Amino acid sequence: MRNIFFILIGVFGIFFGYNYLFPDHRSIEQEAVRFTIDAETIFNAFIENAPLAESKYLDQTLVVSGIISAVNSQDLTINNKIDCKINTIDLGLQLNDSIAIKGRCIGYDDLLEQIKLDQCSIHIN
Repeated sequence: MRNIFFILIGVFGIFFGYNYLFPDHRSIEQEAVRFTIDAETIFNAFIENAPLAESKYLDQTLVVSGIISAVNSQDLTINNKIDCKINTIDLGLQLNDSIAIKGRCIGYDDLLEQIKLDQCSIHIN
């Protein structure tokens, strides 16, 4: 009886440990939006106080609005300041179009001076 108890504890420990170490993949497209902000405002927040902006926006689901300044097959850039790795590019997107993008903030790139978003999709209200 005692051995069965230890075996069950071990099985449950392995199960919970595995789920803790390897959680399900986040679906940013399905998550609730934490912040809705325009590109200039979030960029200025990172320039003025990067540690504070990181503590607020890093790994959060955001909707960022602005003007498309670059488009290619895997990403687009908003206001030359926000780089968005987009899941599927809409071929109708044009330079200088207004857009709102939903994605996860992964940080500020000092070299390129851009905020990086991944798992992005076009946000429609």
